[in-house]
Amino acid sequence: MGLTTKQVDNAKPLAKRYKLADSAGLCLLVSQSGAKLWRWRYRFDGKEKMMALGEYPMVSLAEARERHFAARKILAAGIDPMAERKAIAEAKQREAEARQREMENSFEKVARKWWEWWEAGKSPRHADYVLRRLEADVLPAFGSRFIDAVTPADIRELMLAIEGRGARDVAKRTHETTGQIFRFAIARGIACRNPAADFKPSDILVDAKGENFSRVDARDLPELLLKMESYEGDALTRLAMKLMAYTFVRTSELIEAEWSEVDLDHARWDIPAERMKMDTRHIVPLSRQSLEVLRALKLLTGKGRLVFPGANDKNRPMSNNTILFALYRLGYKGRMTGHGFRGLASTILHENDFAEEHVELQLAHQRRNKVAAAYNHAKYLTQRAAMMQWWADYLDAQLARGEKADTQ
Repeated sequence: MGLTTKQVDNAKPLAKRYKLADSAGLCLLVSQSGAKLWRWRYRFDGKEKMMALGEYPMVSLAEARERHFAARKILAAGIDPMAERKAIAEAKQREAEARQREMENSFEKVARKWWEWWEAGKSPRHADYVLRRLEADVLPAFGSRFIDAVTPADIRELMLAIEGRGARDVAKRTHETTGQIFRFAIARGIACRNPAADFKPSDILVDAKGENFSRVDARDLPELLLKMESYEGDALTRLAMKLMAYTFVRTSELIEAEWSEVDLDHARWDIPAERMKMDTRHIVPLSRQSLEVLRALKLLTGKGRLVFPGANDKNRPMSNNTILFALYRLGYKGRMTGHGFRGLASTILHENDFAEEHVELQLAHQRRNKVAAAYNHAKYLTQRAAMMQWWADYLDAQLARGEKADTQ
């Protein structure tokens, strides 16, 4: 007969510890302190062993018998139950340690370490922008993953999602930043490989109809703007380059502009949908500098329909190569195009803490939902107007730097 729960409950401590037998070697060890411990005595490989099965009442009589039975099955299979339990415990410990290492080396933790290392010497605004882009796009996508578990497919899907909302430049910068994080991790023995290196952004992002995106770096702007200001060719071409720089519209949108679209009194330029690449109306808030250029143009071409009429036929706009060839004459062949001002504006505005949606709307980038795009031409106009004025002031500051460097 085995023990009963009543017997177990009534077992009192004595001067010496004692045992109450149950069956097949299972017993209750009652210590002098009153602790009641389940033990199983068995033999393995010719040696007698004692296995702990828990403490009563946390482990009931019924549960002690279940543990005893499971251990006996292991013994019947020719395995030492205590060694087996120790091996399982050690395996669980290794798994826990591995999970802890993965948590410590999650992509997010490594990315934040990279950012703290990388931000040294960067402008606070730019550093904050990069961090916010990580927190908005990258970390929600795979920040919790162990860094070596992030795959090229993860990065690709994230970039395509960003491109899908009309932010191609942001998608490209995401690839660049992610690659920098992996290189940082590899250099410190945290990661084994860089999945971002398996492809280039151009391998997956749509090339905007093969346009030439050559552009100078931001550090080259002072010299470029000075040369544009000193351009000795046709005055209309010089003003076209200036207005393109200030407004960063597409070349076709600029050269086909009509005076009926421009409202100098209210400082805005309304480009109709039929002239826009994405077939939706677009508003360009005009900075003080843009208004000055347009007033100068009014004196030259204000009696006609077109803001930039052709040299030979005033009823047709200037050639779409006029600005490009002017940049060639300034020494920027293969280095800068009219479209390059769009890329510069996108990069610099993003780096200077302007909201992505404001920048992308002003660039008139395509959205997946074209119905929504038709209604947001006037969205964030106040913020966009302030952004356009900041951009014009920024260009003027760069021109002043170029003039100062030229006199030294």
